[in-house]
Amino acid sequence: MRRHPAVTLGLALAFAGLMALSARLDIPMHPVPMTMQSWAVLLAGAVLGARWGVAAVLVYLAAAAIGLPVLSDGAGGLSPFTGPTAGYLVAFPIAAGLTVAAASRGLLDRPVAGLAVLFVAHLVLLGLGAAWLARAMGLEAALAAGFTPFLIGAAVKSALVLASRWGLMKLWPGLRPVRP
Repeated sequence: MRRHPAVTLGLALAFAGLMALSARLDIPMHPVPMTMQSWAVLLAGAVLGARWGVAAVLVYLAAAAIGLPVLSDGAGGLSPFTGPTAGYLVAFPIAAGLTVAAASRGLLDRPVAGLAVLFVAHLVLLGLGAAWLARAMGLEAALAAGFTPFLIGAAVKSALVLASRWGLMKLWPGLRPVRP
């Protein structure tokens, strides 16, 4: 079943808005805050499918780049794309794409496989974020500040993505990702 393009566009914009809201749910940490953004990013990929899941993330990042206060702490503009959070922001569409690939193969319909795939997507996101941080502070410090403290949250958010996806699919069966 195909969704009407206007419905799909509306869903992508709604998910971009959800990403902005989830950025406000944060635990201040230095140099990178812990937020719920990765939950919303991966959920967009898990629900919207190939083109639109990643498109929602790109719309969100574009809104941030043009200066809308959609990032954590109400940040926006180009400086977050060159500061400590840049690696994580660049990783968002990649992580969403991994989630899309898993959803299209039915992996998110199976609890263990779904959790594993979502955790790997979080690891990719955290790894790219820490790699960017390592340029400024060295690898050991970057792992200690930008990777390790986020692992438990990544596991919890992976389970939340899976539960949220299942709940959304149960409430609205037509929300199933559109296959490319």
